[in-house]
Amino acid sequence: MSLAFLLLTMGLVCLVAGGALALNVRGCAHALERKAAGNAELAMHARGELGQPQLVMSARLYRCLGTVFVLCGIVLTPYGFLELA
Repeated sequence: MSLAFLLLTMGLVCLVAGGALALNVRGCAHALERKAAGNAELAMHARGELGQPQLVMSARLYRCLGTVFVLCGIVLTPYGFLELA
């Protein structure tokens, strides 16, 4: 029975977190993009480089990853319900 609860929990977490990221609720994808840019800038300054940091992941890519999480949640949640039955 614990596998069912694990699958349900992971499925629902993926649905909620991925949905918030995919739909850019309260600008979370843009906030992750700004955080990644800030971390890249700090890493460049630590190495002694003074140029502009390169954009590694854009907000669009974060939103696509959120969509992948939603799809994983859609797959995991019914399997959790099937384990319960």
